[in-house]
Amino acid sequence: MDILLIEDDIIEVMKLERTLSKVQAKHNVVKAVNGEEALKILKSGHKLPDIILLDLNMPMMSGIEFLEIVKDDNVLQYLPTIILTTSENRVDLLRCYQLGIAGYLIKPLKYEDYESKIKKLLEYWSVNQLVKG
Repeated sequence: MDILLIEDDIIEVMKLERTLSKVQAKHNVVKAVNGEEALKILKSGHKLPDIILLDLNMPMMSGIEFLEIVKDDNVLQYLPTIILTTSENRVDLLRCYQLGIAGYLIKPLKYEDYESKIKKLLEYWSVNQLVKG
């Protein structure tokens, strides 16, 4: 599965990489540190990711601003986007679902809980029918 990770915190990137290294299936992860970089990747003409993992709190362009642009694009709007954030703000949650996200995961503090959530997420999306670009 091809994953676009949009995350500005290097510790969070390392946590995801560590978790992925423990999973049996191979996943290709492309990383972007903010929404602007992610849009450049998505519009570069290369193969689109199967899913997007998106942090909300980022510099330059928030996750919600990124979502608004992606969900307004005739091609990109179909990419399953899963929010991976520390924000438990109900306004953020509702806005993200209004924009058409595929899921909203709160990053747990304990690494074991984080690993468990990510493994379940990957298991689900590995068997789900994905739009192939």
